[in-house]
Amino acid sequence: MFLLQLIRETLKKSKTTGKHTSRLPVCYDILTLSLKKKMAAELYPATNNGTTVTGTDKKSNVQVTQSTTTATTPTTQQNINNNNVEPPSWQSSHPTLRERNAVMFNNELMADIHFIVGPFGESKKVPAHKYVLAVGSSVFCAMFYGDLAEESSEIHIPDVEPAAFLILLKYMYSDAIDLEADTVLATLYAAKKYIVPALAKACVTFLETSLEAKNACVLLSQSRLFEEPELTRRCWEVIDAQAELALGAEGFCEIDLQTLEIILQRETLNTKEVVVFDAVMSWATAECKRQGLGETTRNKRSVLGKALYLVRIPTMTLEEFADGAAQSDILTLEETHDVFLWYTAATKPNLDFPLAQRQGLAPQKCHRFQSSAYRSNQWRYRGRCDSIQFAVDKRIFIAGLGLYGSSGGKAEYSVKIELKRQRVTLAQNLTKFVSDGSSSTFSVWFENPVQVEQDVFYTVSAVLDGNELSYFGQEGMTEVQCGKVTFQFQCSSDSTNGTGVQGGQIPELVFYA
Repeated sequence: MFLLQLIRETLKKSKTTGKHTSRLPVCYDILTLSLKKKMAAELYPATNNGTTVTGTDKKSNVQVTQSTTTATTPTTQQNINNNNVEPPSWQSSHPTLRERNAVMFNNELMADIHFIVGPFGESKKVPAHKYVLAVGSSVFCAMFYGDLAEESSEIHIPDVEPAAFLILLKYMYSDAIDLEADTVLATLYAAKKYIVPALAKACVTFLETSLEAKNACVLLSQSRLFEEPELTRRCWEVIDAQAELALGAEGFCEIDLQTLEIILQRETLNTKEVVVFDAVMSWATAECKRQGLGETTRNKRSVLGKALYLVRIPTMTLEEFADGAAQSDILTLEETHDVFLWYTAATKPNLDFPLAQRQGLAPQKCHRFQSSAYRSNQWRYRGRCDSIQFAVDKRIFIAGLGLYGSSGGKAEYSVKIELKRQRVTLAQNLTKFVSDGSSSTFSVWFENPVQVEQDVFYTVSAVLDGNELSYFGQEGMTEVQCGKVTFQFQCSSDSTNGTGVQGGQIPELVFYA
């Protein structure tokens, strides 16, 4: 009170004397400095080893609260929820520039732009910082600092999914890439739109790694849209080799008409034409639903257009045609009549459907023995397991095994073949084959080719039931070069009939590459 009264008297005295000074008295400076210190203490409380201390004026009482702040960046969930509250001195808790930038991701703190992301009714408001985005993307740089810079404080982006946009921003703020199967395509779209090539490349790599028959057609459609030739090539590898699985997958019904036409023109589809026809009918049904049309024959023909005439109906067997396409009602009576005549009549009518059968894929064989023998070792199958492990340096598709038959004349064998990875069965088949008594191998096929990844060991096994003496391999090789693919072989603990790397059974692996 005394200090305040002294200031008032001094000011009053200065006015009455008419003297103007360049600064106020020293006592005012002291009081102002004291108040400034108090305000600074309230705004930026002192911290010591994670403990926040706040002062009070009542008899030096001190209140102590434990702080949970660490030197790590906020969790992804906090960022996405915009719930990344930091203490006032957060900069000192994050020693690197990347960590400090990561704190700013999806944070309202110092945000100078907001995005309304997603379609109307499902949009999300995302805060951001122009400088960070401009540094990471030429599109954002032109948007914020170009000649036609955006002046609005909010930018609407209806064509990008909010989750994908957050993944894009997180990469631009912290170099972190968090990709998931459900959002990777949307993220690739966002990365392409805003020209962020490193993120786009990571998306393509993710898609290539997760590529399989059930999603190959969908990814083919997207790879064409995004102009990713390497991904397109990999998709074709899977679709060609595993055509029956790819065309029968739910994802096939989701592709666009142009992609459907391209697939139907493919010469190397490795499947029967009746499988192609059934897939086309499923697609037509799905497309009618998408367009809100009734699933009538007329509507199906309408949505298919010329794609119907890319199905090679005359290459089916007569039985396949009679049991399938002829009873589907998708063909007119005249078309059905002409196809039946084409099968049976000497003078064949002209058809609007392609007549040439698809070439399919030519299987390749990896032979792991340099010679074969018989009798000298009295080898018998006797229902025991012959097994070997192998690995390849490129992705291939195992279609079956080449096996030796009887060395004592014609004989019939029942056989079970199996393919495993880390003791998990990927494919198996129980069938029969007839051996003619020669040293030739006999191919036994899996129901569908199986995708085999590079640099991973797989186990193939064969159990044959037959009492006759059999041929067997000698001078086995641990490494075999077959075209552009290198095979490595090693012994399998599943083998109980003497087969190993150096000799025994399972002389061939049949594959597509």
